[in-house]
Amino acid sequence: MLESLTIPVVLQIAGIIIVIAEIFIPSGGLLAVIALSLFGYSLYIVFVKISFFAGMCFSIADIIIVPVVIIYGLKALSNSSLALKKTLSSKDGVCSQSPELEQYIKKKGVALTDLRPAGVVSIDGRRVDVVSFGEYIEKDTMIYVYNVTGNQVIVRPDLQKSENV
Repeated sequence: MLESLTIPVVLQIAGIIIVIAEIFIPSGGLLAVIALSLFGYSLYIVFVKISFFAGMCFSIADIIIVPVVIIYGLKALSNSSLALKKTLSSKDGVCSQSPELEQYIKKKGVALTDLRPAGVVSIDGRRVDVVSFGEYIEKDTMIYVYNVTGNQVIVRPDLQKSENV
């Protein structure tokens, strides 16, 4: 009986090793499929060639061991050199929005290209990539900066000077 357990136990251990490998090696689920196949074949051998009771014992062991291995593997992954440990924060000088774009809010300029809705405008003699508020704005139309969101400067046509320059 002990000899008949050798192959299923080896398959179970190989399945656990492959589950651990799946945690650290991105395989798109291929390693997980291989591990499930090993577990399934091992259980098939135990249920068919040994006994129903032995098969249930293996199944219960898999139900307990595999989640524990996954949890500890994920914890090990978070502490390994494979994980990104540095957090990006404004204290370190990282910001998602360019602070110089904030200066353009409420300023006026002229469209250097057609804004469909993206294009280029001139504000205070500087070329700035902008988007309109969803509308088409023709070249040489006076605009004003409505808002800055992220790295996106949002403009609207200046209705006080609606005629083209």
